[in-house]
Amino acid sequence: MAASGPSRGPLRGAVLVTRPEPGAQETAARLAERGWRAVLAPALLLAPRPFAAPPRAQALLLASRAAARALPPLPLPVFAVGEATAEAARARGFARVEAAGGDAAALAALCAARLDPAAGALLLAVGRGYSLELAARLRARGFRVIRRVVYVAREAEALPPDARAALQASETSHALFFSPRSAACSVRLIREAGLGGQARGMTALAISPRVAAALAELPWKAIRVAPCPDQDHLLELLDTP
Repeated sequence: MAASGPSRGPLRGAVLVTRPEPGAQETAARLAERGWRAVLAPALLLAPRPFAAPPRAQALLLASRAAARALPPLPLPVFAVGEATAEAARARGFARVEAAGGDAAALAALCAARLDPAAGALLLAVGRGYSLELAARLRARGFRVIRRVVYVAREAEALPPDARAALQASETSHALFFSPRSAACSVRLIREAGLGGQARGMTALAISPRVAAALAELPWKAIRVAPCPDQDHLLELLDTP
């Protein structure tokens, strides 16, 4: 699906957006503001799961916006992996929210600085199969961690028709990748569509080194990594040579 919106001037080109909804539409709007056309190809399809809060916890940890959006407001202080996730939590009605520096290591360090392992368990809201590394880091610091799966991410079965057509026509000069799993899934979908060679004319923009590593199977023109793991720094790569 292609997306468009108000821009600052003539379009500069098309960008493949592999982020799941509803975040893909947000990224499309940000791209339009910068003068780019978004071609949406969400690699993952997110669905919420029923949630049951544990009887006691001293804080809620959120490692993604998807987790924040899947939860009702809870009367707990929230520690979010980054500012974007913190904003999603505030939008859901959480009142006490603090943001870490954007990755699992930063969130674990923030919890260690602000919380006492003896004060109670940490509630970690996650997608199925996600944040195992974060839970391990926290347990290594002496915390009891209660993981609750609040959403499921299913891999897309094929590229959307608009995205396939844009790739076939060599319209997309860049592609945005936000997680290792969605990057690996996107690579698979592009190859299964017989369009792997189109990567030679595209620059892949990855939000972190781990995401970049998941892109290695395609012959990209270049792979560039955001200096900080957030969307703002990822989009800034579009404006730098």
